[in-house]
Amino acid sequence: MKGKKILIGVSGSIAVYKSLLLVRLFVQAGAIVKVIMTEAATKFVAPLSFSTLSKNPVYVHLMDDDTWNNHVELGRWADLFIIAPLTCNTLAKMSTGICDNMLLAVYLSATCPVLAIPAMDEDMWLHSSTRNNLNAIKKIGNKVISVNTGELASGLIGPGRMAEPKEIFEWVENLFSEHQLLQGKKVVITAGPTHEPIDPVRFIGNRSSGKMGIAIAECCIALGAEVTLVLGPVNVTVPQNCEVLHVQTAREMYNTVVAKWPASDIGIMAAAVADYTIPLIADEKIKKQGDSLSIELVKTLDILATLGSQKRKNQFLVGFALETNNEEAFAKGKLKNKNADIIVLNSLREAGAGFGHDSNKITIFGNNNYEQKFDLKSKSEVARDIIDTIVKFYND
Repeated sequence: MKGKKILIGVSGSIAVYKSLLLVRLFVQAGAIVKVIMTEAATKFVAPLSFSTLSKNPVYVHLMDDDTWNNHVELGRWADLFIIAPLTCNTLAKMSTGICDNMLLAVYLSATCPVLAIPAMDEDMWLHSSTRNNLNAIKKIGNKVISVNTGELASGLIGPGRMAEPKEIFEWVENLFSEHQLLQGKKVVITAGPTHEPIDPVRFIGNRSSGKMGIAIAECCIALGAEVTLVLGPVNVTVPQNCEVLHVQTAREMYNTVVAKWPASDIGIMAAAVADYTIPLIADEKIKKQGDSLSIELVKTLDILATLGSQKRKNQFLVGFALETNNEEAFAKGKLKNKNADIIVLNSLREAGAGFGHDSNKITIFGNNNYEQKFDLKSKSEVARDIIDTIVKFYND
């Protein structure tokens, strides 16, 4: 971190106090820090506080008295531009290219990577406009550390809290680290559901959003891995800087993953693959006739078990278990029967965990009776916990 040039953009949120702590962490680590604030942000914390901690002037306006602040120079100066906290308002402007303050002018001029740290209330975070705006800034290469779940300024309990300064610092530290944890490793990851067609219109599927697998892929990329993401049908933004292979059915996912496995160092099977499929798919839409309809189902090929049977000594295999009852027993059985190295268990009975949520709560089981439980966290944090566990076992 020493000597790295960090530019921090601060927009108007009660979470501004966390950015003070973030500046202090970077300065203590030897980074050179400069801060830009929106006018709204100055209503929460005075620029003097940031200038004192950063030991540099704070920029608020494009023009101060008779002085023009060079936004282009700032955007080219930084090794990393962090926008923390990122409010709904600033996010919306970033996604559409609006440039009406110093922070946005620097953002549109930046030639360095941009890391966005959202902070907002639960309903704002969950609003479809926010989702669309986040997807828009991700599509052009910006990185996002998702919100945490907890008590919000409104009094609600839910997602929307800005990531903690230590979490952000560690993410950036990994970004700059000369010895990245997964540097040179080839990782194949599955994510999302599979759709098993019944006829040209209908299919059997599940509620998996693919968010957990995508968060794992983003974490692996950030840590230097060469990632192949085998992705079922989802409606979320896919990560940049990796190979994304889109599939629909369990058979397609099986064939794709098995083909990639021999050249991979690590396999992380986070997809919710259908256990059964339809052997005879109707050529035409099945019409409503009679009081009932019977459809024959047959087992799909087991991806995890196949990879486990082919696993070489220098390969590491991760499976997932989503259970509704007897969770621990089923997870441990899967660990043994599929010849995986670790199994990540999450339960649909845990509030805020499982399909569709931005958070998850997991327990990791490994060989030699290894077991570690984790608290409810954002899926980006959960992804890091999983990767840290993989690295720990892989290097033993």
